[in-house]
Amino acid sequence: MMEPSEDPGLFEIISTTRAMRRLKPDPVPDALIVRILQAGLCAPSGGNAQAWRFLVIKDAEIKTRVQAFYQRAFDEKVGPAYAVNPPPPGVSPEQHRRQHAAVAHLTRHFHEAPVWIVACLIHGRARPNRGSGASIYPAVQNMLLAARALGLGATLTSRHLLYEREAEEALGLPEGVHSYAILPIGYPMGRFGPVRRAPLTQVTYLDRWEESYPAAG
Repeated sequence: MMEPSEDPGLFEIISTTRAMRRLKPDPVPDALIVRILQAGLCAPSGGNAQAWRFLVIKDAEIKTRVQAFYQRAFDEKVGPAYAVNPPPPGVSPEQHRRQHAAVAHLTRHFHEAPVWIVACLIHGRARPNRGSGASIYPAVQNMLLAARALGLGATLTSRHLLYEREAEEALGLPEGVHSYAILPIGYPMGRFGPVRRAPLTQVTYLDRWEESYPAAG
């Protein structure tokens, strides 16, 4: 008879893997990062091409250079948008305010996260298109779930792409390789909790657009 696992179950992990933007600067063991990366490798890949590449960043100087563009994007675009945009579905105004504060905190301390995983794709001479992310974002989600299962905080952020050329140059990416996300990873300051989303009935249809899917209720 198998002993019950101490790890949270799959559906609990999924439902509590929310963006953890307040991270401790404490070092994260390489063994845990390897487990997260291995989870990424288990994701689907179009044609099993496995054109993904994962750049692990610990170097403080590199992170500081990228953080400058991350901060600039917040100051010029993201921060002002938070001030005028209404709360997203399932989020109260107070929760939205706290989320904005957490985003601002991550922005200021982005470079202090002990480990980054930069999720990249090799494009060569091909131009990225709408389908390109399908070969990297499943791996990103696997890594986020793995981090949650290991008690580590993380979030998917792509804000550096607002200054893509400058940020990718700071990351040292070669020609033909593009980043799709940075996952800052560390031990969370807060606790994991349920994600906040709109009810399933508001976003699920059956056969025809805006035809309610009865099972969703």
